[in-house]
Amino acid sequence: MIRVAIVGYGNIGRYAVKAVEATPDLELAGIVRRPQSCKDAPPELAGIKVVSQISELGPVDVALLCVPTRSVPAQAMELVALGINTVDSYDIHGDKLLEYRASLGEQARRHGAVSVLAAGWDPGSDSMIRALMEIMAPQGLTFTNFGPGMSMGHSAAVKALPGVVDALSITIPAGSGVHRRLVYVELAPGTDLGDIQRLIKEDAYFKHDETHVYQVETILGLKDVGHGVLLERSGTSGQTANQNFKWEMRINNPALTAQMMVAATRASVKQKPGSYTLLEIPLVDYFFEDSGELIRRLV
Repeated sequence: MIRVAIVGYGNIGRYAVKAVEATPDLELAGIVRRPQSCKDAPPELAGIKVVSQISELGPVDVALLCVPTRSVPAQAMELVALGINTVDSYDIHGDKLLEYRASLGEQARRHGAVSVLAAGWDPGSDSMIRALMEIMAPQGLTFTNFGPGMSMGHSAAVKALPGVVDALSITIPAGSGVHRRLVYVELAPGTDLGDIQRLIKEDAYFKHDETHVYQVETILGLKDVGHGVLLERSGTSGQTANQNFKWEMRINNPALTAQMMVAATRASVKQKPGSYTLLEIPLVDYFFEDSGELIRRLV
């Protein structure tokens, strides 16, 4: 059994508990929360150890980092320094992801640990689908169209702003990989909406997209964790053009993120020390079954 700690108990953490409990080779060691949150554990955590320090859980093989993206790198660095594998759903693409992978990989190798990063659904499972499409048609264009639905990363980025009590960011696909962001904010008294709009539109999560910000009295009636994606590629196989592929799904966002992280948890104990994205791990390592059974069933 792989002993797993869940760090954070927000949208993803709640579904991570369910995913671990449904998985035959994982054992939930407990949940790590902020000290003030440990005192008021919700009823569904009855019988589950809730602590403020991971050391209080005894031996832990893998920590699932179910915390906002911008706090992931620091926490991952601390945990791998303890020799604990980490899995996260870091959702910033490009150079930031590569920088994080390089620094975390160095730390992980130094302490004999493994980190699987960006193990949600985008980056994550969508990355794997994009790679498969490009293998099938090496030359061409791929468009990733998100939504309509709630973006957890964008919502968390807005909630972190001073004066924001709660926030919801909805992604609306405009086609060909272009998106609109509809951001709903619940503000503390005295907070200027214009200042919040400026901060949101300057943020790296939003500055490349058309973004609209609306103030509401409460976010509670607006929240829906549903999301979706349409991946499209038109390309060439060999010298044959007009190869067209589509992958579409409608999902519960945190549930799928948690499930991908659980699969990556299993894969992490099969890798050499270092840091990995999902693309760098053999597919068979994500499964509970042995490779022979997978070949019989899937090939």
